[in-house]
Amino acid sequence: MKATIERSTLLRCLSHVQSVVERRNTIPILSNVLIEAAAGGALKIMATDLDLQVVETVGAVAVEQPGAITVSAHLLFDIARKLQDGSQVSLDASENRMVVKAGRSRFQLPTLPRDDFPMIAEGELPTSFELPAVTLAQLIDRTRFAISTEETRYYLNGIFFHVAEDQLKAAATDGHRLARFTLACPEGAQGMPDVIVPRKCVAELRKLLEESLDTNVLIELSASKVRFTLGGEHGVVLTSKLIDGTFPDYSRVIPTGNEKLLRIDPKSFFEGVDRVATIATEKTRAVKMALDTDRVTLSVTSPDNGTAAEEVPAQYGSDGFEIGFNANYLKDILGQIEGDTVELHLADAGAPTLIRQDDKSPALYVLMPMRV
Repeated sequence: MKATIERSTLLRCLSHVQSVVERRNTIPILSNVLIEAAAGGALKIMATDLDLQVVETVGAVAVEQPGAITVSAHLLFDIARKLQDGSQVSLDASENRMVVKAGRSRFQLPTLPRDDFPMIAEGELPTSFELPAVTLAQLIDRTRFAISTEETRYYLNGIFFHVAEDQLKAAATDGHRLARFTLACPEGAQGMPDVIVPRKCVAELRKLLEESLDTNVLIELSASKVRFTLGGEHGVVLTSKLIDGTFPDYSRVIPTGNEKLLRIDPKSFFEGVDRVATIATEKTRAVKMALDTDRVTLSVTSPDNGTAAEEVPAQYGSDGFEIGFNANYLKDILGQIEGDTVELHLADAGAPTLIRQDDKSPALYVLMPMRV
């Protein structure tokens, strides 16, 4: 294989694919990227960790000899990063070696044969629909912070996608909080299986979306695999296995009868919680909220660090009471709210609270209280 490619093109492509590659691998070839040069002048670069696979096709300056080889992902990425801007990079592979040349620099890297490189067998992907990249990015941002990191409850380690009431719904929960994002069901998504997209796939997808926010993303899936195609022919294809498990029926925890409504500015609320939580320790992450007609008094008491309190102006029309929340969880949710008001629908100190921007907002959050 012999090809020449612009350094900027190579670097951008490697930055997309190398983050899939695990730093420590028991199988040596999984540390490599597969580079495939086609006669038409296209270069395909691919990486996998056996659960997730990313393939990007880019235009080469020239393909002198079509072929394919695998070489260390992180090594090639580090080399491409350090090469001079604007240079052209020649990749020449033969006899277990790849020679990388640019300007006056020359590197000789060990390679492994392409036949040993594992591929994810996708099988049939019967469901297929498109979403604007900007909508998909928003959906991920509004839900992924609530994904559980507990390995024992592996079925919570991703975002759950399902179609219900002619809407596509995405939800994530770790048992303490729930985030859900709803949008009109896209053409082709009706009848799709319920799927859980793993955390790592979500993170990689979000990074890729950043560079193509003005395009549409093609989503194809079956009950066990999902494939995201960004940028058409010369673009990126991300394929992932889905989490094999059953997501709990989260609709049961969304409260419907919370009569007490608190309206507050999310920015000043966030900053108030952040300030009083300065003295909170690992054991006392709880922030207490005392609700009155025109204000919320936030307070934290720590046996080691003393006490803190702050009043935040608010609109509240029900009986006053006190409720406690995990300060970090509350901040995570408030950080997702755009606009100048957020609604908290409360019942009592022991019941889950519903949080949303307003009743037209596609995002909805549920937060379990803490005893304080």
